[in-house]
Amino acid sequence: SFPHLKINHYKVGSQETAGVTGKFGLGIRNEAGQRLIEFCQENALVLTNTLFQQHKRRLYTWTSPDGQHRNQIDYILCSQRWRSSIQSTKTRPGADCGSNHELLIAKFRLKSKK
Repeated sequence: SFPHLKINHYKVGSQETAGVTGKFGLGIRNEAGQRLIEFCQENALVLTNTLFQQHKRRLYTWTSPDGQHRNQIDYILCSQRWRSSIQSTKTRPGADCGSNHELLIAKFRLKSKK
């Protein structure tokens, strides 16, 4: 388990990490982001919102209370086994979440066995 996920600002940045992140993260990786990368490597997880090129407003997941700073600090993690099923991950700016975090949505294409 990763008990302190909720208290840190995990910035994984735009540097690609094979099997874990794509090249479409924002900013520069911080220490907490590096720990998240290592957690994903150990558990065969991928950070889905770093895989797709989007307008920056669809990548920011958090805005400071004064509106001056934005970051990508929230992620949807998925098993690497399901990576090819992920179609997109992006925020919905303006969705009323009652928070300074944006609603983050992932679309998957799943095929049922007959």
